[in-house]
Amino acid sequence: MTEVLRYAAFTIDPTAGNPAGVVLDAGGLTDSQMQAIAADVGYSETAFLAATGPGEYDVRYFSPQAEVPFCGHATIASAVAVAERGDTGELVFRTRAGVVPVATGRAAGGQPTATLTSVAPSDSPVTPDDLAEALAALGWATDDLDPAMPPRVAYAGAHHLVIGAATRERLAALDYDFDRLRDLMLRRDWTTVALVWRASGTEFHVRNPFPVGGVVEDPATGAAAAALGGYLRTHDLVEPPTTLHLHQGADLGRPGLLVVDVPAGTGGIRVTGNAVVMG
Repeated sequence: MTEVLRYAAFTIDPTAGNPAGVVLDAGGLTDSQMQAIAADVGYSETAFLAATGPGEYDVRYFSPQAEVPFCGHATIASAVAVAERGDTGELVFRTRAGVVPVATGRAAGGQPTATLTSVAPSDSPVTPDDLAEALAALGWATDDLDPAMPPRVAYAGAHHLVIGAATRERLAALDYDFDRLRDLMLRRDWTTVALVWRASGTEFHVRNPFPVGGVVEDPATGAAAAALGGYLRTHDLVEPPTTLHLHQGADLGRPGLLVVDVPAGTGGIRVTGNAVVMG
């Protein structure tokens, strides 16, 4: 019988952060078996690892409804699970999106941490029609948007529509048309919509609707955090090198913290977080 580990990522509280399933011995599983396990687990993603050498793993990620090319919070959870079983230090995860190096360690309080380095980020324009449809599905007006953050489709392993919110109140009042937004996202191959409110120069509050995965909202989204870091660097909205703090999940009662290091240049974005076993 396949053992599924359950971790909460981007937190040290098992009742907070983003739950992820982790299967460490997935080498013999078929696609349909992995999809069935992910659906049964019911978290936004479950990661399936197959060891290919010392510290090296092939990794696939499944939501309850579909495979996704890359998932940040399940990567953090998987790396912590691997490190807790003795494979510490530098790891290599080979994902559908590319090679993702992951470094494991311990925070000052002794809690295990992991830092992933994303594939090279990029972004592209969103058409006026697609933006209008996304806003209609969200129930947002144009004056709900932050004019300093141009809507774009950002990528760092998966595609995310980035929309800046003008106020924290607008971000908190999330109540969207699930089917309408899902259908648009499926047509455009968007994994989540990253809704972002900037609290200060390096501090952000974020939310990620995830209807394409069968989940209303992802509580802490590492892939979107990496994509956001690349987006902010590309559009000169931060001055790299810099460290960002992303707060996510509080509106769901599962607060988490994502630490995002944005280096100068064009290389991958680093995302750091804790993970803890869930009861």
